[in-house]
Amino acid sequence: MTDLIARAVGVSRRYGDVVALDQVDLDIPRGQLVGLLGPNGAGKSTLINLFVGLRRPDDGRVEIRGADPMTPATRRILGVTPQETGLPLSLRVGETANLVSAHFVNPVPPDELFARFGLTGLEGRQCGALSGGQRRRLAVALAFAGRPEIVFLDEPTTGLDVDARHQLWDGIRAFHGEGGTVVLTSHYLEEVEALAERVVVIDHGRVIRDGSTAEIRDVAGMRRVSVAAADLPELPGVVSTDRDDAGRVHLMTTDADQLVRTLVASGVPFRGLEVRSTSLEDAFLALTTDDHRSLA
Repeated sequence: MTDLIARAVGVSRRYGDVVALDQVDLDIPRGQLVGLLGPNGAGKSTLINLFVGLRRPDDGRVEIRGADPMTPATRRILGVTPQETGLPLSLRVGETANLVSAHFVNPVPPDELFARFGLTGLEGRQCGALSGGQRRRLAVALAFAGRPEIVFLDEPTTGLDVDARHQLWDGIRAFHGEGGTVVLTSHYLEEVEALAERVVVIDHGRVIRDGSTAEIRDVAGMRRVSVAAADLPELPGVVSTDRDDAGRVHLMTTDADQLVRTLVASGVPFRGLEVRSTSLEDAFLALTTDDHRSLA
């Protein structure tokens, strides 16, 4: 049997009349790097809060290594960076790392932690004097301070520039390469595509897709057809249409061959025809567009 480190079984969570999660089942094997995708309000952060013991489900159960995530023993094997973090602004970076590390039996030495996440040289600076990006890097680094078995990262690279984002990716990959389990959410779909081996798409509180990155990219046999044209006739199998600033029209379709045949037969002038497989972003938009959730 697969060695599961985290599990949600029939989990529901409501906030008043709002259903944040609706009968969610999710198994996370040890050593996997999972990307959680979904529109704003889909339930991603709520699910993470249940897994790390910040909330309890209204129905169902959540387990970390077979135990309640709210127990102190279980929390010692967890690492988490929520969407918003509050650092002690008057403490120095090194002091903050020492404070967090003191809660664990065998923490990562701060200098090793700082080197992995690009914070070397900031040890003596007060947290309140850090830039927004530096605070975010510190918040992510602290999730790994206690040598956790599983880490939950909610929008870990928000506000970071490209170089800082890639440095954080390297730190996450290093932890995963050593056998660690990672669950992350991100609005940067290229981030999930670059890191995750498995993608779980959540919408309206339910898991609507779960598979490898390649499987999600190829959802429903979708293809992206792009042309430069002033106007286009009605074309078969079009799921979504987008026109970029250069005047190119990008069509998501379930039948690229038929679409191209119809386009050619229409006699409408076009140029620069391109047909390609979907990106993760294409698939995500197709899955979560209001008129096309039936694809799931």
